[in-house]
Amino acid sequence: MSIEVGSTVEGVVTGITNFGAFIELDGGETGLVHISEVADTYVKDVSNYLKMKEKIKVKVISIDDDGKIGLSIKQLDNKKKKFKTVPKKSFEDRLSDFMKESEQRQQDLRRSLEKRSGQSR
Repeated sequence: MSIEVGSTVEGVVTGITNFGAFIELDGGETGLVHISEVADTYVKDVSNYLKMKEKIKVKVISIDDDGKIGLSIKQLDNKKKKFKTVPKKSFEDRLSDFMKESEQRQQDLRRSLEKRSGQSR
């Protein structure tokens, strides 16, 4: 199996470091998933996301002249996320929520000020 930039391949986690994870690909070649390519969120510890001998799918993002293979998990996940639709509130709904919350805060502030000054309605 030839490994090409842009292809999705399977591999096994063979090493976890503070800067990423080494993945053994089919054919015996090894690539690196840099810590910045593990997930869309901040990754402090790669071992929170990957385990030794875990079989995973990765995307090949680079192959250097000296044969180093750069891999990504998050770019593979991004491809899947493009097709998901996330329901969002319309502008009018968000504006309505804001106005209700704002009115509630103003009422709370008025009550607080009335209590401080000794006034009551």
